[in-house]
Amino acid sequence: MTIAAQDDRWMIALDIDGTVLLESGEMNDVVIDAVAKVRDAGHEVMLATGRSVAMTLPILRKLGLKPEYVVCSNGAITLKRDPLADGGYAREFVEMFNPKEVLTSIKQHLGSANYAVEDATGKFFVDGKFPDGALGAVSEDVSFDELIKVQATRVVVISPQHQVDDFLSVVEKMGLHKVSYNVGWTAWLDIAPDGVNKSTALENVRSRLGIPRTRVFAMGDGRNDIDMLEWAASHGRGVAMGQAPDDVLAVANQVTESDVNDGAALALTMFLDALPASQR
Repeated sequence: MTIAAQDDRWMIALDIDGTVLLESGEMNDVVIDAVAKVRDAGHEVMLATGRSVAMTLPILRKLGLKPEYVVCSNGAITLKRDPLADGGYAREFVEMFNPKEVLTSIKQHLGSANYAVEDATGKFFVDGKFPDGALGAVSEDVSFDELIKVQATRVVVISPQHQVDDFLSVVEKMGLHKVSYNVGWTAWLDIAPDGVNKSTALENVRSRLGIPRTRVFAMGDGRNDIDMLEWAASHGRGVAMGQAPDDVLAVANQVTESDVNDGAALALTMFLDALPASQR
């Protein structure tokens, strides 16, 4: 295998859930192997996820990756490799906001919803019930009045009694301002500081790595990946997983197979095979 020269390497940004990881929480060997081949070819393979830091680092280790940067919490937290830090990574960039206004507004529209606020350390403060493991191990139950006092990197709202389409309709009516928000597969709302998403964090990383926009590759499946895929597709490659919703598929310039059909492995293999010999 030829290792890509520093000037020839690509930045490969991979979503986790529904992309390299199945809904069951398992990761197929064929995906791990495909990621390793791209890594070993000298390209900068990293993760860009909505997950908290604590829920991201184990996946990074399972994939055998040690990139310079990792994007967590939908772009609000960017980690930088640091051998002296716990887990080998330290927080390099943290975007925060006061969640009081947006949470108060949402509560007026979704009174029975469940709320969580993630702080700069990755700890979640929770008012309500979340599925086991959905937020990570570090959380504390608090009242809503206490919740709105926490400086947030991210706010998560779930409303299990709503169907996705109904939830989307309610969210649209809220007219959220001063934040960036994404609606997930289920009635799950992710809210980040204004103008912050995976693409803004990745553009910062790309600039610091000195990799041209024409050599970025991003792959994902959820609505929180729309900005990232649109950013990547504008000059490089934005790859949507086959099971992605239509609005995600619409912004990608490549669609691969679904997660259950190892679409991530297929897309990475095709990517590597199409490169000049000096880059693979």
